[in-house]
Amino acid sequence: MNDLIAVERIAQGQKLKALVLDSVSSPITKRVYNMALNEFMEWFQQAPRPGFTKATVSAWRVSLEERRLGSSSIIIRMSAIRKLAAEAADNGLLAPELAQISRVKSVKSTGIRVGNWLSQRQAQALLSAPDISTVRGLRDRAILAVLLGCGLRRSEVAALAFAHVQQRDGRWCIVDLVGKHGRVRAAPLPTWVKVAIDAWTARIGVAVGHVFRPVNRTGSVTGECLGEKVVWQMLREHASEVGVPGIAPHDLRRTCAKLRRPAGGQLEQILLLLGHASVQTTERYLGTRQDLLNAPNDAIKLRVAV
Repeated sequence: MNDLIAVERIAQGQKLKALVLDSVSSPITKRVYNMALNEFMEWFQQAPRPGFTKATVSAWRVSLEERRLGSSSIIIRMSAIRKLAAEAADNGLLAPELAQISRVKSVKSTGIRVGNWLSQRQAQALLSAPDISTVRGLRDRAILAVLLGCGLRRSEVAALAFAHVQQRDGRWCIVDLVGKHGRVRAAPLPTWVKVAIDAWTARIGVAVGHVFRPVNRTGSVTGECLGEKVVWQMLREHASEVGVPGIAPHDLRRTCAKLRRPAGGQLEQILLLLGHASVQTTERYLGTRQDLLNAPNDAIKLRVAV
């Protein structure tokens, strides 16, 4: 009987999750909400719970805080749960009075997370890490080049097609790239990025469909579309090799912006390159409000004996 109840509870949870994911259009939001709801459902099934109630959701928030997650991570997870409650109520799967779940407090976002990025030297070391005598190495180098040189998200890298790579104003670009919230943008391709892409595609003899493909251990292409998780796993492997473990694909997007700014990149052009909706978002990437190179406290000339 308990097993039957558990199965029914899981089935109900999956139905509710499907409602949430169907209600959002952004692939990135879908992925984040899917991750957040899977986490919640796994936690929910680990111990007896009174049901999907305000008290349960409050306990979930406390568990997130105990894991010492950042405020932005908790806010995202709580947003997914609020969406779950709203969709359940709207579809008659949750008593209207329980829609008060949406009033469970999240956490305040305090300050601005600086995030990670690579120096010019570290970025070059990472780009040079793959063994380009192999098919996989050529692919990995091309992916890293696109991440570092064009600031694409890992979902955009996985979805990149040959149709996106076109010439505009006498130079190669990635055009009609659909990013977060359906925003469409173009990204200029630096020459070295195009060289890396061409070396990979020439080796596998492909010129249509998706640019990046799965490669097995024998060096054979095994599919027509690369998964986002592969991008993450590939980066993790090469980042560890060059001594920068923990770097995520989004950190290379930030690195792209950080390296372009001191090289003369205009704030507006970096905004367009990354596909941001506001200058404030780009400023957060660049940390333009806080100069870490010429920090004001560097003027405090105290000494420490060694």
